[in-house]
Amino acid sequence: MFIDHVRITIASGAGGHGHISFRREKFVPNGGPDGGDGGRGGDVIFVADTGMNTLTDFRYKKKFTAQAGENGGKSRRSGKNGEHLILKVPVGTLVRYGWGGDDGEKGMVMADLNAPGERRTLAKGGRGGRGNQHFATPARQAPKFCEDGKPGKEYKVTLELKLIADAGIIGFPNAGKSTLLSRVTAAKPKIADYQFTTLAPNLGVVRLDHTTEFVLADIPGLIEGASQGVGLGFDFLRHIERTRVLVHVVDVARIEDDSLTPTQAVEKINEELRRFNPSLTERPQIIAANKIDLPVNPSKLEELEKYAASKGWPIFLISGATGQGMQELMRGVSQVLADAPPVSSFETDYETYFEPERREDFITVEKDEEDGVFRVEGPGIERMLGYTNLADERGFAFFQRFLREKGIIDRLDELGIQENDTVQIYEHEFDYWK
Repeated sequence: MFIDHVRITIASGAGGHGHISFRREKFVPNGGPDGGDGGRGGDVIFVADTGMNTLTDFRYKKKFTAQAGENGGKSRRSGKNGEHLILKVPVGTLVRYGWGGDDGEKGMVMADLNAPGERRTLAKGGRGGRGNQHFATPARQAPKFCEDGKPGKEYKVTLELKLIADAGIIGFPNAGKSTLLSRVTAAKPKIADYQFTTLAPNLGVVRLDHTTEFVLADIPGLIEGASQGVGLGFDFLRHIERTRVLVHVVDVARIEDDSLTPTQAVEKINEELRRFNPSLTERPQIIAANKIDLPVNPSKLEELEKYAASKGWPIFLISGATGQGMQELMRGVSQVLADAPPVSSFETDYETYFEPERREDFITVEKDEEDGVFRVEGPGIERMLGYTNLADERGFAFFQRFLREKGIIDRLDELGIQENDTVQIYEHEFDYWK
């Protein structure tokens, strides 16, 4: 089954905790602290794999978590780093932040994996905590605290596969797109005389000679309103975004909606492209006037030729049934591809999704006007809480000294704190006394 859109959750591994221990050996009195550091958590890494062409691997499993780092040990033994989680996806996969809403709103782009072998780290593992060996000082020679490991990062992401092809075949249902692909490549798409025979994009390689080849994609049939979800909806319009040239197949003998002329059919499809992504209408187009082996209205064909000339689009008369004009069409596509600019990558807001490494001295002191609680937060103070034993009298005195040295007490006074007011520092709450 062709799967090109999935929602998953990724989570990096948490860092291991530091260890508290002291050297205990015969004939070594006062050995001192020797607690080891925790290992770093594993990252979540996406890799573009040429051996994959669908997101089926993500259809049933919805959460992917990297390995956590191991805790530190005694004798200064560091915990093992968690193994990275490698998620292989097809080339052309777009990773968006969030799952989007019911209204189809799309999140910003975290990564655009459009090159074979490209790797992107999208969730960094948590840092391991330091053991008590790092906190020994001349005044504190036996520290009984260590650091906890940092938690990993967890994101809800949406994976979108946008097939990478040099040229894409577009047009109304039953215009002959799949027949064209089967004629010029070794692909074997399903072909039948009813709407929406093609339910998934098909790829084929066109080889004109030993040095000239390109990838051709058959996009499922579009109808008026596709950009708003009519018919097969806009699910497959995303695959056109990767193509450099559009081959517009038109049934000049009979189109599905008899009220439309071939020229109007081309205009309808291009209007859907414009509504989905305005830049698509700027791509080079080639008109493939199909089914010329059947009776054709000369005036309507002439109208289509004039319309294509006004747009500067080459037009080729072909027959999918007999193969007439196929080689000429493919050579025309090759010539247009030679001058067509490459499709640019999607704008990546990659760095947006990593919380910036704030400075350790970044501390906020604020008063909540609703409940009157004073809240103190910041990386430095969070780290201090991680290795300070507040239940110990000396540890609590050390913590109070830290608050004064960092100017937190002065800032609380500036905000008008009074005795008996509550100060909240993460999960800890204190009554303020001078």
